Amino acid sequence: MPKWALRATCDWIVIGVFVCVSVGAAAAEPWLNIAQQLAPLGGTDFTPHGTQPGLTYSLYRSDDCSGCHGPSSSVPTSTAFRPHPGWAGSMMANGARDPLFWAALDVANNDVPGVGDYCLRCHTSEGWYGGHVVKAGYGQPDNDVTLGAAGCLLEGSYDAPDAFSDFSGLGCHFCHRNLAQGPGGEPLPRNGAVWLDDSDCNGAGEPCRHGPYNYSTNEPPHPWQASAFMSDSAMCGQCHDVTTPDTANGPLKTLRLADGTDTGVPFPIERTYSEWQRSSYSAAVGGRSCQSCHMPTSEDPSASACLLNGYPNRTGNLAMHSFVGGNSWIPGVIKGEFSDTSAIPGSWQGIGRQASFDQTIEWARQMLLSAASVDAAVTAFRAPSATNAGRIALAVKVTNLSGHKLPSGYSEGRRMWLNVQVHDAGGNLVAESAPYDTASALLGNDAQARVYEVQQGIWNHNGSGQCDIVDGVGKKMFHFALGDCIAKDNRIPPLGFMPATLDDPQGYEVRPIAATYPETAPGSGILVNFDQGHYRFTLPAGAQGPFSVNARLYYQTASREYVEFLRDQAQANGTPGENTLCAGGPGRPFVVGPKERTRGQYLYELWNNAENDPGQRGYGKSPPEIVALASGDSGDRLFVDGFDP
Repeated sequence: MPKWALRATCDWIVIGVFVCVSVGAAAAEPWLNIAQQLAPLGGTDFTPHGTQPGLTYSLYRSDDCSGCHGPSSSVPTSTAFRPHPGWAGSMMANGARDPLFWAALDVANNDVPGVGDYCLRCHTSEGWYGGHVVKAGYGQPDNDVTLGAAGCLLEGSYDAPDAFSDFSGLGCHFCHRNLAQGPGGEPLPRNGAVWLDDSDCNGAGEPCRHGPYNYSTNEPPHPWQASAFMSDSAMCGQCHDVTTPDTANGPLKTLRLADGTDTGVPFPIERTYSEWQRSSYSAAVGGRSCQSCHMPTSEDPSASACLLNGYPNRTGNLAMHSFVGGNSWIPGVIKGEFSDTSAIPGSWQGIGRQASFDQTIEWARQMLLSAASVDAAVTAFRAPSATNAGRIALAVKVTNLSGHKLPSGYSEGRRMWLNVQVHDAGGNLVAESAPYDTASALLGNDAQARVYEVQQGIWNHNGSGQCDIVDGVGKKMFHFALGDCIAKDNRIPPLGFMPATLDDPQGYEVRPIAATYPETAPGSGILVNFDQGHYRFTLPAGAQGPFSVNARLYYQTASREYVEFLRDQAQANGTPGENTLCAGGPGRPFVVGPKERTRGQYLYELWNNAENDPGQRGYGKSPPEIVALASGDSGDRLFVDGFDP
């Protein structure tokens, strides 16, 4: 139990377990207090698999790599292809600076005390393997669970350069020491656990740095080993198939079906790698790896991995360390908050990297523009008269061009939607589905709206006998660590997607929920990689044609409901401001970041675009990004008598 909730009352509950319910969390719903008591506490190991803290050879800081793999002023384009600056602006490089992550971590730790150890393993390689979370390593006693799981024992600060900080994320040395199996031949554990090479590389006094090249000349000035695993999608799958934590007592949560049936399957939180595996993109012939899209080869004529002289040109043979998906919002937030803090007394002065953040944002937008296509057609039309309304019917098709579901990855707050508009000849909006208001960040939910998302919930939370995704007062809830059912997954499958496998014959881990995607051919088991929506709109009497039609597909990293949930949970749970929560931790109190605010409140203020508040930067309300669009007019396909009113 968190240290700030010490006063408690104790009672028996109906299942005969004696529990103490925290008065400090009285504002939270009663079921949550009970969940906290029944959840694994204190000594539960949420990260039992893979290499553990206490490495023989500590991970190098990523800034150590920039001396050779950083940009050079003599090659202006080097920021785009050199490994360090490409990585430096990515979310992989800033996983422990992400304010959305920290706000969600506090909720998870409140729901299941100590589970933050499981989360932080994927967000700070130097911190976790260095023994600065829960497991201290090196034969030392374990750290305080509450402080460690909350990230309060990490070294450095949000704005500290990587050379002095655990807040960087997943670093260069971490990835380039990854192994395809454990030291005893153990298989990949996945779920964020990895096997790290922790052996001496041919007497060099440090481990090999694994990479895709086998050098015959121009060897790098550090110990190396060629590794096909670096180019294998299975390497990405270690962190991009996320399952409920595995504990000594089995999985923390198992998947329940719509009727409450417990499948016994460990709850699948994220399944990007599995989605790829079950698609045509994983085919041995004609397929595409994760790296081919998220680490594309540089065609820059000056491409090289190293800025020192004497190393070969790598044009067409150098993977850019871009690591982008669709997130263009948080990189801008991190840039604005932590790149340059030189004006703040007592700060680390900032991490710099402005060009890398700008580059990541642009790469993310390019990635989104390649993820889907939209086609629209007018299928029926009746022009309005001066006194009578008209009608227009549309067919809008969204095709997934990515190698996984659209969208994929982290489920909470992430979504895509189709905005369909009809304008008259004067440019006036006369009909719309799924309108989005940028000022309020509210997405309209009309009967025809198509919102592509996965909604994970808690079965029977409200006594409803179903998978509940809202609380008792109808507000959406996002309890990452407590989810045990999926109410909706209408995300568009990738090409060649076959949900069922020998290991998962029912397709429980990836199948659509509350949505139907037909087979490409009867009995094939392969689902189509597109969704087609049919729209009908009334055209007001007196409106003048021709009528123009626009269908736009948008992506958003974090919804209003999610950001407000994280803020409200921090308040309801009595979570202290960050410096109070982490009092006594290294470098505290911090002078940047949440400081005396809760992490949930800090995220909300960043999201709320407080640009009129002195000292506050505005970043917009996770502004939607355009993915694809189609447009036409009522004359494209004219069926005057084809509309069935």
